[in-house]
Parts: sequence; structure tokens; C-alpha cells
Amino acid sequence: MKTNVMIAMAILIFGNLFSALYDVSVKWLPEDSNAATFLLLRQLLSVIMLLPLWIYAKKPTTQHFKVHFFRSNTGALGAVCLIMGLMALPMATVSSLFFSAPLMIVLMGSLFLKEKVTPLQWAATILGFIGILILLRPSEINWFGIAVLISAFTFALNQLALRKLPETENPSVTLMLYNVLSIPLTLVMVLVQGFENVSWQLIGIAALSNSFLLAYHWACVLAYRKAEASQIAIAEYTGLLFCVLFGWLLFDEWLDGLSWLGASFIVLPSLVLPWFAMKLNKLKPKKIIEQKAG
Repeated sequence: MKTNVMIAMAILIFGNLFSALYDVSVKWLPEDSNAATFLLLRQLLSVIMLLPLWIYAKKPTTQHFKVHFFRSNTGALGAVCLIMGLMALPMATVSSLFFSAPLMIVLMGSLFLKEKVTPLQWAATILGFIGILILLRPSEINWFGIAVLISAFTFALNQLALRKLPETENPSVTLMLYNVLSIPLTLVMVLVQGFENVSWQLIGIAALSNSFLLAYHWACVLAYRKAEASQIAIAEYTGLLFCVLFGWLLFDEWLDGLSWLGASFIVLPSLVLPWFAMKLNKLKPKKIIEQKAG
């Protein structure tokens, strides 16, 4: 495996720890919390927290405003869907559904960025979507589960859009615009849901969750610029392991048998098949040598 891919995967794994901690913080929200209000507070706090970093970086600008506008608004839609899912469903269930995003990254990376996808990656993607169906259980469909899938889809779009940004662009401007440009859409969502139940507890959780999320987004910016999306998307699955662990330790949440089956269809093929492919590639030179010797 190339050095840049290994570094990108290591960065992404580290970032996924913070992603899981963000999920934990959302689970701590008061029962009467409003998802859109929480998101607005989080975005405003993000801008305040990022401002010193942006100034320290000498106020960098961008020549890719359209990409940032697209990322920020799809991200806001996905964020409110994920918050709603986390408030209603166990962490492990949300994480299992959300980690269909790497499958979507591989699929859309092939369709829109013309990234090469191997037959084994296609097999992992197909099995993963079977796992999604098992988790959703169409006969007893849960709309919060659908909301999490929408969030996963917008996340996949955002990660792929990062490939359109140059590696030289300062991460502080990427993160700043991600929050600033989405505030108008979030205000519309707040008007629909209502701006209510704001407390110091809610502000405190918003600040804490925002710290975790900024660390995760920073890691994503660095990782997805360093390697192709389809090469490192597998590292996203480590977040599922962190979420299952935290859900069990902190909230006494666990997946039932059928949910474990669905989660394994999503995760295991993407972990096992690349390893299997690597073993096959190592065997090929030996076979060629044996054929020539014969």
C-alpha cells in the first residue's frame, strides 16, 4: 500500500474517534431539545472557534466558492437528519446505517470522479446495501433510519467534493466556509421547527460536540486530499467500532441479532475482501514464476 494512502487512513481513523465522541455528545441532549436549534448553535459556535485559526492563517480565501457552497448546504441538511436520528435511535443502529456512506463514496467516486473500482469493491458495495435493507427492515420501516441514510448520502457527497479542492487550500477556510455558508439554510430549518428550549446546558453540549466535530472535519480535509476516496473509505468503518463501544459503555445500548447481521453485511465485506485481494496479488507472481519454470 502506498505511503500517502496509509497516512490518509491513519488520519481518518484518528478523526473517526472524534466523530464517535460527537455522537455521544448528541445523545446527552435534553429530551425537549430541537435538532435545528442545536445545529444553529453549533454552527455559530464553530465560526467563533474557527475565527482565531483563520486569522492566524492570515485570513486565507478560496477560488472554489461553488464547491464550498454545495458542501455547506448539503452538510447542514445531513447534520440535522443525523441529529434527529441520534436523538431517537441507539448509537449502534445509527452508526451502522451511517456507515453505508463509504459504500456510497465508492459508488459515486466511480460515477462522478471516474475513480477506478475493482470487482471486489463492487461486491462489497452490493453486500453493504443488502445489510442496509436488513437494518431498515422494510416491513417495519423507521423514518428516523431513513433520516440517517439521507445524512450518510450527504456525507458521501461532501467527502467526494473535498477531492475538488486543491491540497494547497488552507483547512481553516474550508471549515469556516462549511459553517458560515450553511447558516441561512439552518435558519430556515429553525423557522420550520421553532427556535425554542435554549439553555446553558444546550449551549455547553453544542460547544463540546462542536469541538469533536471540528477535529473530525479537519482530519477528513487532510485525509481526502491526500488519497483517492475509494482507497481510504474503508477507514471510515472504524467509527462504527468506536460508536458500538461508547454506546455499550455509556448508554447500555446493544444491537439485536438481526441488526448485527445487517451491520456485518455492511462492514465485513469492505474489511475482508481487500485483504483477500491483497493475498491474491501476492500469489500471482509466484504462479507466473512456476509457469515459466515448468
